[in-house]
Parts: sequence; C-alpha cells; structure tokens
Amino acid sequence: MSLGRREFLAWGTAATAGAALAPVISLVELAQARSPEEAASSLRRWGLLIDITKCADCDECVTACHTENGVANNGRPRTDAQWIRKVNLRDKRTAVAQTLPLMCQHCEDPPCVDVCPTGASFKRDDGIVLVDKHTCIGCRYCVMACPYGARSFVHETVTGQRPDVPRGKGTVESCTLCVHRVDRGDAPACVEACNRDGGKAMLFGDLNDASAEIHRRLHAEPSAQVRADLALDTGVRYQGL
Repeated sequence: MSLGRREFLAWGTAATAGAALAPVISLVELAQARSPEEAASSLRRWGLLIDITKCADCDECVTACHTENGVANNGRPRTDAQWIRKVNLRDKRTAVAQTLPLMCQHCEDPPCVDVCPTGASFKRDDGIVLVDKHTCIGCRYCVMACPYGARSFVHETVTGQRPDVPRGKGTVESCTLCVHRVDRGDAPACVEACNRDGGKAMLFGDLNDASAEIHRRLHAEPSAQVRADLALDTGVRYQGL
C-alpha cells in the first residue's frame, strides 16, 4: 500500500466515523452466510429471472423491497433510495411499451467492485454483490460506475433500521437480493410479493443448479440481459425484453 493510499483510507475512516449504522451485524459477517458449513460457495450462483410479459401494472415488488429493508420513500426521486424501481421502455420503431423492474444486476464482473477504493463493494462467492457500510466512505465511485443506476447514496440520517439490514447516512446502498432472507432459505421479498400479489413474473434460484426451475427455463427459453454488450454476465435475466 502506498503512502497516498494510506492517507486516503485514513481520511475515509474519519469521514465516516459518525455514520449511523445498525448495531451488532455487518455485511462482512453476512458474506460468511449462516454457518461455516453453509458458507457462500462459488458452486452456487443466485439469480433472478423476470418475465416482463407477466409484469403487472403494480408496484408490489417495490413496496415489498422497501418495507423489508426499511427504505423510506419521501417523494424525492433525486435523493430517495431506490433499491428496486419500475422502468418504462418504449421501442422507437414499433412504439411498443414495456415495464420492467430494475435493480442491482449482481454482475459476475461488477464495475462497482472494480472502482471501490476501500473494498466496501464486494461480491460474495455465490454471486451476490453487497456494500459493507462499515468501510464505505461515501465516495460514490460505484454509483458512477454502475451502468444500471442501481446504487443510491444515503443523504439523511436513517431511523428505524433493522439490525439485519444495516444502513447509514453517508454510505452507498443497493439491492442485496435480500441476502438476510436468502441465507435462511427464503426468497427475496420482491419475488415473494410478486408471486403472491403481483403477476407471478419473478423467479429466484441457483443459476448453476441443473435441477432448479430458473436453470431449466434459462436453457429452454430465450432470455436477455440488460446491456449485454457490456459483457458483465448479470445475475438478473429478463424474458420478453
């Protein structure tokens, strides 16, 4: 480590010393999953398959995500966190309009991790991309590097946060695939809500497991990645796009 980098990291530590984070748990601990026997493994890669032809005209996935993770929406698009959002698309040639949920795409080669100067942005062995709020210095390099606009900077003091979903003023955050739910064997909140109250458009599972429905559908039916030209190998795939 060069002297300049030491100075930079020291500045970052001082700059974030007052960040209000959830007590007890950190995302570094979450990276180790539930126990040594069940640690995140590269043999598994978690992913989402979203069929936008079934995506209903609702916000059930957005509401469920923000409720589960304690993200408040104050009606200020420029500063409010958006872990998941509905995006409207229109084909200029055919005028066909589509709506799709967009969140962190959990890339195999995430640009946010590449540019992070402290290692706060990291990818678990099972493909889930996270931000360790205890080492994030709020430089927002990752926000600029993400081609999906999936990361948000926390501008205001966070209140009422959940112990298993650490958030904090002055840090960056994005969709975690509800890693705290995944590590206890549940699906992400957005998927659960979509299949209960929405159009049943979202499927979660292990992309590497040949017996999983998501694996079978991806190999039997056409699918697409958003900005596939960037060759990031996203963990979120879309059908009907």
